[in-house]
Formats: sequence, structure tokens, C-alpha cells
Amino acid sequence: MVTSVASTGLAAVASVVALALTGPPGPLEWGGGPLTADSLPRIPYVAHRGGAREVPENSMSGLMAAFRRGTAQVLDFDTRVLRDGTPVVFHDATLNRTTFLGGEVRGLDAGEWRGVRLRPRDRLPGSWRSERPPTVAEVLDRFGGRIVLMLEAKDPRGVERLAALIRARGLTRSVFVNTNDPGVARRVHRLGLLTQLWRSARQLRTDRPGRWRSYVDLLDVDVRARDVDLRRAVRSGIPRVWAHTVVTPSQRDRALALGCNGIITDVPGRLARHPARVPGRVSAVLGR
Repeated sequence: MVTSVASTGLAAVASVVALALTGPPGPLEWGGGPLTADSLPRIPYVAHRGGAREVPENSMSGLMAAFRRGTAQVLDFDTRVLRDGTPVVFHDATLNRTTFLGGEVRGLDAGEWRGVRLRPRDRLPGSWRSERPPTVAEVLDRFGGRIVLMLEAKDPRGVERLAALIRARGLTRSVFVNTNDPGVARRVHRLGLLTQLWRSARQLRTDRPGRWRSYVDLLDVDVRARDVDLRRAVRSGIPRVWAHTVVTPSQRDRALALGCNGIITDVPGRLARHPARVPGRVSAVLGR
């Protein structure tokens, strides 16, 4: 139930580094077919929940703003499943924190979901209106193939339904499906999707990520983890090791210096204003 509540050659190198470390000036969108993960720059930026400290999290307007600003090359959002099996874009198990209602998300059906309205945080920059949180199908239809997407399957019951939505739109190489559970990650892989596994700093202390390299495409590591744990993740053989959730330039620079090759951030706009300074990289030599 719901209750109320730099020389020509050097310049070319510099431009490539600037693209990899700060992102392109506009949305990453080109070509006639779907944009896939293979087309990402060497070090992509991910707008976590759309960039949750800059836009209303997991909202269509927030995702659209992040897309138009072009400071991230991947849009991240969370998913849950309604009572009737409809996958929706939402982080929490309950409505209380981010909407004007209360109660469990899984207690609603698709018709009732249309009555839910998001409550933007007062501290967000800019002016935002209340809006209905989207369904996963709506987000895939709006952004699928135009930019790489990352969705977290908060409810493992919805994995097969998510896979069907992704496959029906030809986006199996354009959407990472994220989970904290290696068993669910294996299921995602068997469904033919790009598999992402996130791990907390505490989990990384005892993890042996090399065990997952046969079925994990992206290892999503806590930026607060120890240096030794991040280095072990980078050396695991998993091709993409991206750090979450980065909110300061110094956190980003540390993650890159330790070998992470992607940044998941709540503040893609802020990071774009502060080019990375990483010892040993061309950007540092050029003073960019």
C-alpha cells in the first residue's frame, strides 16, 4: 500500500588525453547504429544516477540534462520491479526518501506508478520540477543506442525482464547490467549481456577479483578502498575497472593513478572543470 508522506603531434596527443580525462564537449553520439561500449574513450566518465549531486537522481529530466551537457559518456540509473513485474527506475526499496509518498516500490503496479512524483532535493543547483519516475523501457527508448547506459538490477527477480527489454532493442553491447552479487553477475552473463559487478571497500579487502574475469566485463570498485585492494582489482584480468562513487578531483586522480580506467561520479560537471593531474600521464606533462 502507498501512504502519503599540445606542437602538432603533441597537440594531437594532448587532445586525446583531454578527451579521455575530461570528456567531450557534447553528447557522445555518432554513426548509424547503436553506440556500444567498444566505442567509449579510454577513460570514460559515468553520471551516477544521472549525476545525483547535480540533477534529481534517477529522473528523466536529470538523465536528459546529463546527456545534453556531455560531461559523461555513460548514464547510470537504478532499477526495481513493481508488483506486476514492470521494471522501473528507482534506487530505494521504499518511496519515502525521494518522492512525496511512502511505502514499498514493489507494492505498486504500473497504473499506480503513474501517480508517483519525485521530490527533488532542495540543495540541487538549478530549478527542477516534480515528475514521475520513469520506467526502464522509457529510459531505454529515450537513450538506448545514443549513449552507453549502466543500470543496476536492485531486485534480482527482474534480471530476465531487463534482459528481454535490452535484447528487444538491440542494446546488448550498449548497456551494462550491474549487481553486487557474483551469482547474479553470472546470470547476467549467461543471458548475453554486459556484466558489471560492484564491490564495497570492505568486500574488496577479501575479494579475489581474478575469479570473476570469465564472466565480468566491468568491475566497479569503491574509491574508498585501500591502495592494495584497488591495485589487485586492476591486475585481475577484468578489462574495465571503474571507481565509484567519485565526488572530488583528488579521489579521481588517485583512482586513475592506481590504474582504474573509468570514473563513476555524482558530479560529472565538477570533474569536467578540473582536468585530471596524474603523475606519469601526458596530461600532467603538458600541464593540462
